[in-house]
Formats: sequence, structure tokens, C-alpha cells
Amino acid sequence: MHHAIFDSLRTFIAEYGYWAVALALLCESAGIPVPGEITLLLASFLAYSEHHLHLGWIIVVATFAATLGGDLGYAVGLYGGRPLLDRYQSVLRIPPRTLQRGEEMFAYYGEAAIFFARFIFGMRVFAGPLAGVLRMRWQVFAIFNFLGAVVWVTFISLTGYLFGQHWRRLMHVMQRFNIAAAIIAAFIVLFLWLRYRRSPSPQDD
Repeated sequence: MHHAIFDSLRTFIAEYGYWAVALALLCESAGIPVPGEITLLLASFLAYSEHHLHLGWIIVVATFAATLGGDLGYAVGLYGGRPLLDRYQSVLRIPPRTLQRGEEMFAYYGEAAIFFARFIFGMRVFAGPLAGVLRMRWQVFAIFNFLGAVVWVTFISLTGYLFGQHWRRLMHVMQRFNIAAAIIAAFIVLFLWLRYRRSPSPQDD
């Protein structure tokens, strides 16, 4: 099954090139759970192995698409509000704890959460909509959304290109990296939540 998905995605990228990269990154950053990271890795691998695509243009197109997708997700969250996010969570079967961790991370870790969310699959998908629901200032969101897109896209693209000849091993490593990043994010959220619970409330003064 995984081989069939891999071959289908490879065919899709080979046929549509940069448009395939742009569509995947745009949808994922806007809140639609498509394999944006794998698409970016595979496109960079094809740039290395078959030279149909150029690494520089992959980075430019993917950065623009990821940034625009994040802004669209933010707008959806801002104008759709919490009811839309709850419906989105129900339709896509996102675990309630995942969304709760995201809210805690945004509330206590601030705008930096937008940047680091790019490196965590679960957070990357709904970071934009969640920021909109939480009414984060758009100017702040736009800056960290762009910076996160630039660093993440460049890192993933260079990884796919430089390790193109070891594709299978790379996919295994990236999967473990995502798991490790999610665990670290969970510990950060737990630490901030415990610190918040232990801090005296204004009514205690």
C-alpha cells in the first residue's frame, strides 16, 4: 500500500511539477491534512535524481505556497471562529487532546509556536486556523508564519536533495523526527501548563 501511494505521488509530482508542490503545501498549511512534507521531500529527491525540477525553484514555490496557505488558514479560523474549528476537528477526526495541546502551546509559548509548528505534522496542519481562532495579531502571525515557512521548506528541501540516493532510509528518519518533535512539544506544553497552574492568580493578591 505504501509503495502504491509513493508511486502515485511520484507520478503526480513528475507530471505536474511545481504545481503539485504548490498545491500540497498550500492545502497542508491551510488546514487540509495532505502529505506536504513527503511531497516536498520527493520533489527535492526528483530534482536530485532526474533533474526535471530545480531545487532553488522548489524552495521558492514551496515557501510562497506554505506562507499563503498559513494566511488562508488564519483567515478561516478568524472568521469561522471556534464552531468551525470544532466541526473541522470532528470531520477530520483530530484527537481532542491534540487540539488542546495546540491551544496551550499557543497561549503560553506565544508567537514562537507558529514558527516551531512548521516542524510538527499535527501542529503544521491546524496552526493557521488555530491562530485565527485565538485572535493572534495578524502582523505577528504573518511574520512568524513566513519565517517558519522559509526555514522549514529550506531544511526539508535540502534534506531531500542531499540524501536523495538514500530515499527509503530518509523517510524512516523523518518519521522518527516527527515523533520526537511531537514528544518534545508535548513536554513543553506540559511544563508551561504546570507553571501556569502554580502561579498565583490576581485574586490571591
